[in-house]
Amino acid sequence: MTVAAEGKTRRGGRSSRRTMREDVRETMLPTLKRGLPLTEPMSPEQVERIDAASMDILENVGVVFRDPIAIEDWRAAGADIRDGDRVHLDRGMVRELIRTIPSDITLTARDPNKTVKLGGPHSIFIPMTGAPYLRDLDDVRRTPTLDDLGMFHKLSHMAPAMHSSAHHIVEPCDHPISQRHLRITYSSMKHSDKTFMGMTTSPRNAEDVLDMCAILFGEEYLETHTVVTGNCNGNSPLVWDEVMLGAMRAFNRRNQPVLCSPFVLGGANTPASTAASVAQLNAEALSALAYTQVVRKGCPAIYGHYLSTVSMASGAPMAGTPEISLMNFMIGQMARFYGVPWRTSNTLGGSKILDAQAGYESATTLMAVLMSGANYIWHSAGWNEAGMHCSVAKFMLDAEQCAMGYRMAQGIDWSDFDEALSAIPDVGPGGHYLGHPHTLEKFQTAYFMPKLLDNNSIEQWVADGSKDATTRALESARATLAAYEEPKLDEGVNEALLDYIARREREIPAADALNNDF
Repeated sequence: MTVAAEGKTRRGGRSSRRTMREDVRETMLPTLKRGLPLTEPMSPEQVERIDAASMDILENVGVVFRDPIAIEDWRAAGADIRDGDRVHLDRGMVRELIRTIPSDITLTARDPNKTVKLGGPHSIFIPMTGAPYLRDLDDVRRTPTLDDLGMFHKLSHMAPAMHSSAHHIVEPCDHPISQRHLRITYSSMKHSDKTFMGMTTSPRNAEDVLDMCAILFGEEYLETHTVVTGNCNGNSPLVWDEVMLGAMRAFNRRNQPVLCSPFVLGGANTPASTAASVAQLNAEALSALAYTQVVRKGCPAIYGHYLSTVSMASGAPMAGTPEISLMNFMIGQMARFYGVPWRTSNTLGGSKILDAQAGYESATTLMAVLMSGANYIWHSAGWNEAGMHCSVAKFMLDAEQCAMGYRMAQGIDWSDFDEALSAIPDVGPGGHYLGHPHTLEKFQTAYFMPKLLDNNSIEQWVADGSKDATTRALESARATLAAYEEPKLDEGVNEALLDYIARREREIPAADALNNDF
């Protein structure tokens, strides 16, 4: 579904750039409120069976927290600590802790009109992050720069179905590794006024992100409002490390949520079983969710994961497999069982180019994600080659697919049912509706009309240049970037952010930097 920007109409005498801008610009879709039944393959008894298995793991196997601060936190909370860093958690303690996690989150954007909600029936789409390469506007695979990151943040800002500018959609490899998080965060804030993510690559980096959020929103505002999300990955099986836990604490102490995300390589770091993999993942996620409440009771948190299965032929992670869809359905049921919002990954592809494999894998994942009821739908645009590159062309096509999925997931629109029915006797047997007043009023919004998928006749397609989907998507990206207008930061805030970055870059050694070897 696309919505034209209010008050933007064509006027004679304007430049071609202004005309292009008006053709491309669309407003952000509001939070998706799902209106379709969810796919829930587990019976209530099977949900309780997964819960019991996970609790048995937490009580009897335990989870390693490789962090002395976390161990002392758990010890003070009354957990059973064995072998130095293995935490055994009583199921009653876990249930009591996760009960204090809010069931929904309002994620505040710089533009209040772009503030979104997640949890329950509410969902948002977030672009991919973390790619060490990109396929650029010429579809060339290469190492990204800070300008490339800015380009993707601009495309995120302009994409109606993207609710966030994320953070390092691609790694800016022309900037020191130790200082990248500062420039990445600034790019997210500068190029879009949507919500964004914060880097959790170290506890100190997380603190820097939160300091920058305090400059943008105000320190006291962070105490009462969610303005940023972080992601903390577990080391499956059953380990949380010092870096992730330190970053988690940095976010939690300032009342900002993290995605508690076990990293599943099905058959490699989980059992070779869909149901047993979910039981292990669930235990890992619950242990981290519980720890967020040890750090700060009532702090928002998100049940996370990353799902893939491993090819037994090559050892490579796979996307779009049936088991990943089943795990998404199951995890959705578990998150709702505990009453916490949850994250998943979307439109994942393993192909090296934008081809049928990329399309099939991404479409399979998108449908499963929507029917699973995920709230924080991450990696929703650009992901290919198992996340090794972000493709500009795929980014554009994925974003449009998310808009189509958004329309479907809203459910059936009954608002004009009676009005539309009244057209049937007007037209009668053998007629057509093309010239009927109801059709003329509704034809632009009644059915989704994708811009990047070609449905013309073969003759028209040839006359238009026989363009494939990649070509059309790249042309759309260029037009979108040409139409982009920066949502300017307040001058004082911008100056304060740049001053903070300059100071921290003086303080942080850059000797480890400019490592482009991925």
